[in-house]
Amino acid sequence: MNRVAICAVAQIKNEPDIWYQRFQGMVLECFESIVRQTGVTFDMEQGIRNVVTCSDDVFDARTISDNAVTDVVGAHFRGEEKVAQDGLNALGYAAAAILSGHDDLILVMGHCKESQSESRLMNTNLAFDPFYCRPLGLDFLTAAALQARAYMRKAKLTEHHLAQVVMHARANGARNPYARDNPPVTETDVLTSPLLADPIRQLHAYPVTDWAAGMLLCCEERVHEFTEKPVWLTGFGSCMDSYFLGDRDLTGNFALKRAARRAYSMADIADPSTAFDLVELNDAYAYQLPLWAEGTGLTPEGSGGAWIESGLDRVNRSGGMLNGNPIMLGGLARALECALQLRGEAGERQVDGARRALAHGTTGAAGQHHAVLILER
Repeated sequence: MNRVAICAVAQIKNEPDIWYQRFQGMVLECFESIVRQTGVTFDMEQGIRNVVTCSDDVFDARTISDNAVTDVVGAHFRGEEKVAQDGLNALGYAAAAILSGHDDLILVMGHCKESQSESRLMNTNLAFDPFYCRPLGLDFLTAAALQARAYMRKAKLTEHHLAQVVMHARANGARNPYARDNPPVTETDVLTSPLLADPIRQLHAYPVTDWAAGMLLCCEERVHEFTEKPVWLTGFGSCMDSYFLGDRDLTGNFALKRAARRAYSMADIADPSTAFDLVELNDAYAYQLPLWAEGTGLTPEGSGGAWIESGLDRVNRSGGMLNGNPIMLGGLARALECALQLRGEAGERQVDGARRALAHGTTGAAGQHHAVLILER
């Protein structure tokens, strides 16, 4: 085993509805950017032989969603594997393929067009058991509402705290040229926005978004061929919680704590509360930012409200998922922002001297599955 590095990243702008372009074209833009940045080829001996993609059949409105992008990611006559999970797992999978010695290079590409689906709520309802849970109307939003209410009691989280999280996301997103364009909001705007599922309001929830992104990963021995500014992946962990909501402690962070513990062990991190210059947490809903901060050990359990009050200076500089990233790609967006920050290429939102970052991804109802990635320069 040796080290794995991100050599290049590419993305298009997050938009509410990319009606003018098919998802193949969205992906192709990112693919061509990575080729231009690195000069990488698809030679069977020295080039890319395997590609990992991230997409979902339901959101693509077709079966075998990766089948439609194999040509535009260079996977014709080559290996291609799809991760139908949060995109951070695609990076974990790609890194494992390199660390195992199976590959020197892996291209990771992801896409999602939420705007073309019939209903995001209908789509996430399909993630539930068809006999007991779907008929109840459960989806990711209603499951999150159950979790939000329980967590707000536990952590003494108020609607004023949640408003601060939303305002923070919008302000940071405004400094990110690739972020979804959203108007700035006041605390009153958040407090009076319509309820979607009590206690989650419209501005507490991530907006419908279309996006595509890509990364090139490489083994340590060859990294000098493709970049002078590698970003090293030094720790990764993932964990799945129980399937049925009733079998879980929705505020206990079972899966996230174990995923983080594995990543910290690999990266030799003893105290996560002081270890990172930058943290990107996958906050699909406003209450999740402090909840995931507790799960990753950034703040003690039950202290989420106080953590928000202490300031969020180095958290979600990208704007986070709350400002707008599509489902499936939230964790990939977090890792991409960390890579840009560690390369010193984050522009107006740059964290000075950033050397180590945490990227987090989650999917499933109320954070059923979590992944944590540590990145360093």
